[in-house]
Amino acid sequence: MATPAFVFKLPDVGTSIFSVMSQLAAEHGAINLAQGFPDFDPPTNLTEALAHYAGLPGHQQYAPMPGLPRLRELISAKTAQVYGVTPPDPTTEITVTSGATEALYAVLAAVVHPGDEVLVLEPAYDLYGPAIRLQGGVPVYVPLRQPDFRPDWALVAAALTPRTRLIMLNTPHNPTGAVMDAADWDQLATLVAGTNTLVLSDEVYEHMVFDGQPHRSALQHPALAERSFVLSSFGKTYHATGWKVGYCIAPPLLTAEVRRVHQFLTFSVSTPTQHAIAEVLSDATHYHALPAFYQHKRDLFARLLQDSRFELLPTAGSYFQLARYRRISSEDDVSFARRLTTEAGVAVVPISAFYHNALDEGLIRFCFAKRDETLHAAAERLRQL
Repeated sequence: MATPAFVFKLPDVGTSIFSVMSQLAAEHGAINLAQGFPDFDPPTNLTEALAHYAGLPGHQQYAPMPGLPRLRELISAKTAQVYGVTPPDPTTEITVTSGATEALYAVLAAVVHPGDEVLVLEPAYDLYGPAIRLQGGVPVYVPLRQPDFRPDWALVAAALTPRTRLIMLNTPHNPTGAVMDAADWDQLATLVAGTNTLVLSDEVYEHMVFDGQPHRSALQHPALAERSFVLSSFGKTYHATGWKVGYCIAPPLLTAEVRRVHQFLTFSVSTPTQHAIAEVLSDATHYHALPAFYQHKRDLFARLLQDSRFELLPTAGSYFQLARYRRISSEDDVSFARRLTTEAGVAVVPISAFYHNALDEGLIRFCFAKRDETLHAAAERLRQL
C-alpha cells in the first residue's frame, strides 16, 4: 500500500528556539537567561486575589467571550490614564485574550487573506512569520536600521505595495530593546495615509521603558489609532507569563473582526484569573514602578559585565539585553549560544533566530528579568570567558 502524501503547512518550522534553549538549560543545570520570563513571583496581592476567586462559588465557568465587563472597564480607565487618550469603549473596543500571542494570531486570522502582504520589521519575534504564513499571507521583511535597531522609514515606504494588508510593529522591541518615539509614529501615519493598510502594534513591554522616557503608543496617534490593533500583556506587566492573559484594543469595526476569530480560537479566558487581575488593576502603583524596577536590573547587569569581554548594546526598553561576543569567539551565534549553555552554564538566545534568513550578526540576547542574585551568579560565570 502506498504511503499517503501528506502536505503540511509549516514543514520548515521546528521547535521554538526559546523552548530549545530552556530545555538545554534544564539538561545542563544552566542559569536560564534565554527565555523571557521572570524567576520571581507575581505581586502577592495578585496571587492572593487568584486564590480567593478560584475558591468562590460560581467563578469557575466560562467568562463572557470578550472578557469580564469589570476587567474591560478597568482596562479602559487605565489606558486613558496612562496615555492621555479618550477611554476606549469597553463594550466595543477591548477584547481580553489568552495572552498577547492569541490576540496576535486572532488579528492575523481576521484580516489577512491568501496573497496579502504583511510587513515585518526584523529582527522580529519568531511567532510573526509562521502566524502570517498560516493565513496564506506573505511576510515581507524589512530590516531595522543599524546600529540602533530603529525603523528605517524609507525602507518601509519602499516595501509598501497595494497588497500590503498589515504592518507589524513591536515597541519596546524584542529582542533589541529599541523603542519608537512620536516622530516614528508620525512617519508611519504619513506612509499609510490614503491606503487600506492596517497596523498591528505589539506593545507588551509598554511599562518597561527606561531613562525617564515615556512609552509612545499607537493609541496616542489619532490617525493610526483608527486603523490599529494594539496588544498588551498582563503576563508581562505582572510577572505572570504562565497565566497567559492579554488584551487587544482596536476600533469597533476591527474589534468585531477579532472577536469573530477569538470566539472560535479560545472563546474566553480563565474566569478566576480575570477576576484577580481586575482586583489589582485599579491600583496603579505596580505598573508605575516597573520602569525603575527593570532599569535597576538592566543597569546592574551592565555593571556586572563591564569588565567582561561581552560588548553590551544600548537597551532603552523591554527586559532584554543584546551583546556581541566576537571578542570571545568567532563561532556562529547558534553554536556559541549552545556552548555558553553547556560549558559556561548560562543559557541565552542567538539573534539569528529572530531573522527569517537566520542572519548571523554575532549577537546573543540575555533576559535580565531575574532576581539580583541570579544576575550576579550568571555574571560571575560570564566574566570568566
